[in-house]
Order: sequence, then structure tokens, then C-alpha cells
Amino acid sequence: MRLSLTMIDLTEYKNNPKTSFLVSEIERLQKQEAEVNEMTAGDDGMKALAEEELHSITVQKEALLAQVEAIIEQDKQEEEFPNEIILEVRAGAGGDEAALFAASLAEMYKRYAANHGWTFKVLEESLNTIGGYKEASFEIKGVGVYKKMRYETGVHRIQRIPETEKSGRVHTSTASVAILPIRKHSKLVINPADLEFETSRSGGAGGQNVNKVETAVRIIHKPTGIDVRSTAERSQGKNKDRAMSILIAKLEALKEEEEAKKYSADRKSQIGTGDRSEKIRTYNILQDRITDHRIKQSWHNIEKIFAGEMDPIFDAIESGKTGDADEE
Repeated sequence: MRLSLTMIDLTEYKNNPKTSFLVSEIERLQKQEAEVNEMTAGDDGMKALAEEELHSITVQKEALLAQVEAIIEQDKQEEEFPNEIILEVRAGAGGDEAALFAASLAEMYKRYAANHGWTFKVLEESLNTIGGYKEASFEIKGVGVYKKMRYETGVHRIQRIPETEKSGRVHTSTASVAILPIRKHSKLVINPADLEFETSRSGGAGGQNVNKVETAVRIIHKPTGIDVRSTAERSQGKNKDRAMSILIAKLEALKEEEEAKKYSADRKSQIGTGDRSEKIRTYNILQDRITDHRIKQSWHNIEKIFAGEMDPIFDAIESGKTGDADEE
């Protein structure tokens, strides 16, 4: 149903930077319309002369209102499917091999983001001695990012022969992935007393300022034990804002998981524990096959997929069509 000026309160959209100018133009036209009607009141001859002007005003108001309506709809879509996410990867079962797999997954998503013109930024990373990820978090921004990647949350499993394995034995390792949408408007209320803040010096590259000033921020949510850390920004204030947005996203995800447990057996929204038995996808290197166990479909050419060409997988999951791939 299309909006009309009699159906909406324009005051609601004055505070929205995207619609405030349009609303002021609508109000200017409303005032102009009122003045014309006032001047022609009681004079049928003048009303006839002013008819064209009033029609023009009405057309302009409707055009502006259509723009307001389009922006409102776009905001609703972005609230449901935000254009910003936090990607978390964490090594699971499998020791160093799991950490290397976690790093491969992060690189795969990084390349996918580059293919779509999205920005990919490291927020926090913890490396093991051979360059794998014990855990890491990244910020990805771009149109459609959450809609595309929202089903990646879960445990991923890889089967391959490690370079260090002399006997040729196949190893199985896991890594968990979490996709956390960053929404502009959260209804979550956090009690400040439930938060504990810590600051520290950011490690790694970034110049002398990074090493001398405590810019890194860690926030602990005491009731849940969830803690987040942000080191990517150059100021403590920006890192605090970023850490808070990540914490809110994690708490919202936790709430959604709890609701899903109450009302459904669907566990796709859960990150899992990194255990081999809790898997959503298997990457079998020897057989050059990737299998998604939720929709029972498989794809070949792993090298291409690890290079970021993941749309066939995402499209199949989005369509929800199940295949007949064998469970591994």
C-alpha cells in the first residue's frame, strides 16, 4: 500500500538525515498549496486559474513522498540484512592443521569479499607458531554482505594429508565460523554495571603511537562471560565503539540462538564448539569435493572455491534445494 501525506507523520522523518531535506521540501509545497487555496477562496474564476499550479504542487509532493517511501523501505531492508558484518573464525579440533584451515577459510572469505567489491578489515587475530589462526575477527562491509554470508555460521571440516604427514594418513580438522550482523538500530538494552572495560597497547604495526598509547579496548559482559576486543582503530574511543558494536552483535546472536532452541530444532544459527560431530560443510581435498551437509549438495574444484568463487554454494543454500550427496 502506497503512503499518502494524510497517512504519515512527517515529523518522524525530519530526524532522519536521509529524508530530512525531502520532508522540508514537502512542507514548503504544503505551505505554498495552502497560500494558493487561501488566495482563491470564494473566487471560482481564480480557482480555475490556479488549478494548474495546484496540480503541479500535487505532482511534486507525490514525487517527493515516493522518494521518502523508497528510503524508508531501503532502511527496512538494511535493518533485516545489514551491509556490515563481523566474521569470526576459530580453530577447532586438529591442532596446527585446524589453525591453518581457519586461516584458509578467512582467506577464502577475503577473496570473496574482494570479488564483490566489499571492504575486508582485520579487527583482531591470534596466530599460532606456523601462521595459522587460533582465532581471528574481521569486519566486512558491502551491499548484500549479510544476506549472502548469513548461512556460513557453523563448523567447517577439512580432510587432507598434511605436508608433515610422512605416512600419507588423512587428517580431519575443524574450524568454526560465526557471522555477526552489525545493525544500526539495536533494541538490546545493556546495563552499564554489567560491563567491565580494559585498555592496553595495541600490538603489531601501526607506528610509534600504537606502541606508546593504550588504544586497544577489551569489554567483558559479566552476566554471559562474553568478551570482545578491538585493536584495529588508532584511538581508544573508536576501538571502544567498535568493541561495543561487536558485543551487541554477539549478545543478539546469543538471544536468537536461545529462541531457536526453544521453538525449533534448526541449529543453523549456532556457531558450535569446533567438535568434529557438529559440522555444516566438509572440504575433502583428496576427492576435490566440498559438501554442504544441510542441503546435501557437493561441488568440485576446491582450489577455485578457496580462491573466493563461492556463489554457486551460496546460491544453492539460498534456494534451499536439497541434493543427494552422501554424508561423510
